[in-house]
Amino acid sequence: MNENTKKPTTSFWVIGGIALFWNVLGVMAYLAQAFMSDETLQSLPEAEQAIYQDVPAWATAAFALAVWGGAFGCLLLLLRKRWAKIVLVVSLLGIIVQMIYNVFFSKSLEVYGPGGLIMPILVVFIGGFLVWYSRKVDTNGWLS
Repeated sequence: MNENTKKPTTSFWVIGGIALFWNVLGVMAYLAQAFMSDETLQSLPEAEQAIYQDVPAWATAAFALAVWGGAFGCLLLLLRKRWAKIVLVVSLLGIIVQMIYNVFFSKSLEVYGPGGLIMPILVVFIGGFLVWYSRKVDTNGWLS
């Protein structure tokens, strides 16, 4: 550890831990979608089946980049590494691409209605917060 690095506050560990947990949930959602069995897919309502069947590779890649980048970025944050900032920015870019697809190109709003906007807005907000927070903690001298 760098001698110039200061000791972070308890809130750093709490925020970092919650953020890592949030991103691990995202990884689990990605894995559930990416490896969804035909049987599981067929058990969904027809409108939802169409949403999952028609996802282009670039949107799936953005989803993977968003969640794996977020989890890895949060792990780096907890390890107090400056690389967390870059990885979380890449994750945010993946989030933005994925949410643009989900909101504007898929039929998710038709299927889920206006309430279907809550999760995309929340995910973008949290991703943006983590980018801001990683920069803030670096400015505080907590990353090396």
